[in-house]
Amino acid sequence: MKRQVKALVVGGGAVGTSIAYHLARAGWDDVMLLERDELTSGSTWHAAGLLPYFNMSYATTHIHDYSIKFYKTLEEETGLNAGFAVVGNLRMAQTDERMDEYMLYASTAETCGVPYEFMTPDEIKAKWPLIRTEDLKGALYHQTDGYINPADVTMAMAKGARQRGVMIERKWQADAFHWTGEAWEVTATKMVEKGGNLVPSDEQVVITAEHVVTASGNHAQRTAEMLGIKMPAIPVEHQFIVMEQDPELVKFRAEGNAEHPVIRDADAQSYVREERGGWILGVYEKNAPARFEHGVPNSFRADLFQLDLERIEEQYMAMIHRVPSCENSGLKDDFNGPICYTPDGNPLVGPAPGLTNMWLAEGFSFGITAAGGTGYYLAQMMVEGEAEIDMASLDPKRYGDWMTTDYAARKNEECYDHVYILHHPDEERPACRPLRTGPAYDRQKTAGAQFGCVNGFERPNYYGPLDAPDSFDHDARSFRRGGWWQHAVDEAKAIREGVGLVDATAFTKHRISGPGATAFLDWFTTNKLPKVGRINLTYALTAHGTTRTEYTIVRLAEDDYYLVSAGAWHAYDQDYLYKAIMEKEPEFGRINEEDVTTRWGVFAIAGPKSRDVLNELVKDADPSTVLSNKRFPWLSYRDIELGMCPVRAIRVAYTGELGWELHHPIEMQNYLWDQLVAAGEKHGMKLVGARAQNWLRQEKSYRAFGTELGRDATPLEADLPRFVDLSKDFHGKAEMEAKGIRSKCVTLLIDGPEDADPWGREVLYDGDTRVGRLTSGGYSVAFGKSIGMGYVTPDLAVPGTKLKVKMLDQLWDAEIVEDSPYDPKNEAIRKDG
Repeated sequence: MKRQVKALVVGGGAVGTSIAYHLARAGWDDVMLLERDELTSGSTWHAAGLLPYFNMSYATTHIHDYSIKFYKTLEEETGLNAGFAVVGNLRMAQTDERMDEYMLYASTAETCGVPYEFMTPDEIKAKWPLIRTEDLKGALYHQTDGYINPADVTMAMAKGARQRGVMIERKWQADAFHWTGEAWEVTATKMVEKGGNLVPSDEQVVITAEHVVTASGNHAQRTAEMLGIKMPAIPVEHQFIVMEQDPELVKFRAEGNAEHPVIRDADAQSYVREERGGWILGVYEKNAPARFEHGVPNSFRADLFQLDLERIEEQYMAMIHRVPSCENSGLKDDFNGPICYTPDGNPLVGPAPGLTNMWLAEGFSFGITAAGGTGYYLAQMMVEGEAEIDMASLDPKRYGDWMTTDYAARKNEECYDHVYILHHPDEERPACRPLRTGPAYDRQKTAGAQFGCVNGFERPNYYGPLDAPDSFDHDARSFRRGGWWQHAVDEAKAIREGVGLVDATAFTKHRISGPGATAFLDWFTTNKLPKVGRINLTYALTAHGTTRTEYTIVRLAEDDYYLVSAGAWHAYDQDYLYKAIMEKEPEFGRINEEDVTTRWGVFAIAGPKSRDVLNELVKDADPSTVLSNKRFPWLSYRDIELGMCPVRAIRVAYTGELGWELHHPIEMQNYLWDQLVAAGEKHGMKLVGARAQNWLRQEKSYRAFGTELGRDATPLEADLPRFVDLSKDFHGKAEMEAKGIRSKCVTLLIDGPEDADPWGREVLYDGDTRVGRLTSGGYSVAFGKSIGMGYVTPDLAVPGTKLKVKMLDQLWDAEIVEDSPYDPKNEAIRKDG
């Protein structure tokens, strides 16, 4: 057994073996994998082996697509049959709204080149007569996927890894991790059989590894404890049953018919597939409990939980309804095992928070589907420094230190029973809420606020009726223009025509100061640093020259800066900033970093009358000029007083109107809110939520991090050269320039359906050619039609170019327009007074 390696993978399930295989295939010739028991002895062995394409995430769709294609190549490479039955996947709909969901998903899948087709109930019945179809609206059919034997595909990847030089060591448990400053020292203990249990022996070794990857599955909480980090990866019980032979199915196959596809009855929370003349039924029912919240017991190996048939009775009856011939088939086998989940259902893939060369691949609820693609893209991140797709949506740091065990467990239970609910783009899930709230939360709720959750923080999405029932927001959701839509329209119009007040407290905020602060930020970001009292929009790049973080930098003093970034990416931004400071401080001098996110609340006031409202409150020796262009120009900051509240005011507005961000001490938030609301009343000020703000920023072509901005495009591809100072050296500059312009960000006005707008997940066509995708979408009150932003091939990124966008399974006219189609000269935002 080697004691020193380039990379050590901990965990021998499908995910771990895929990572080891792909690291070796990417050129690392010194890779070892440790498995505490036998390969596949975790969740892999009892997985149903389904390979569902269906996922609304762009990154996850790419991962699933790679897996499905990759698994088909393993037998040729290794000689081992991975047990892939390419029978297709039939996802049925009982309602028109479910078909709307499939149409939105299908357009998303199309952006990744995933094949699909829609089928009518009659077409389903003609091809698979055992399926009852009279209550169906239709189905989405993926011809190229199906199911696979989890153990076989894992063993095939393991053999492929060994053929490429990977060392696989079984019955070794990782018991400690220590970073020396140059490498990881991993203490591993030999595990032995004793009375049917797997127990540690006295034999231990220390393995030195430059990189470590944890793919510990259900043991993620133990891994997190050893690493001193938090991970919301906790298993939930998942049940499926195997039935005796169905004579009608046996007869159907004997007549020469092909195997049924995997049958997914989403409205019945279940899936069904053939198994040796019978059927397998798997369910995602309510009240499935989380397990092993504080770690897996040492006595638990390839074990199962007791079946709870009462919990799945409704889904069992739904299966009999859908496939009536199975009614008299007996129960042959049953499985109730742990499958790891995360609160949003996406795995945790990427660098561990706060640690160097420690990589996580944890929390896989669809591990077999994701294993191949995870290995491929994570290997790219480790070997090349970045993946070819933006993996930020899977980054482990999307959950901050506020996350607790109880939160993760309850949200994972919710995520499990939401697998087959309608995945509305405007969905807000209720478990564990409210948790993180600003002081003004109760006032906003009383005013009709319907909240969204950003990094655990409650933020108004829009303001509904004051007498709205608790179910209002749930009932308002839709794949089209939901019941909230008109409220957002009214709020957007208020900012364009009068004045509106937005709560932006969730922003991430850092203070960077000290003798090395200026040199560091000049190296770390793309734009010129602002002068004292001014602000700049700028970007921090990855080592590959793509966009890692967007910052508004406020220069408080010569070596004192206030950085504002997206609220949804708090820990993600902080970790990157902290690691960069640690790397460069010896070169630049002392750099102080303070996370001040929860010290400062933020209200954004915007609209033609915003200055009028603030003039009611501002205290100054010359109040008539304090907010004028002369004393307070656009893109500057001033310390002002609003009533008795000291405010760090920044003259900028994400909506593109005259406006200010009012950063205030969080303990004074209620006072300031009350003052603003009272002062705004006579000016007709309206409370405004995030959805209207999102529409308005698209009218100004303001890019948003996580949509237009990310690790798969450079700021130049985002068409933001004005925020990139090519006269200076900065991190990632050479790599950014070397990439050139592979695609380009544009704004489009869309003549779409009368009752729907794009969500930012849709495919773009030029004739019959797929040329790009939307990254944002919504409604424009300024132009009275749908609007969107996205990326197209550079040759098409010209105002006036006519394209088509796919919505509701139809192509609709779209035209690329000049950036900032609303007020392109910024006259409104610069208005004097």
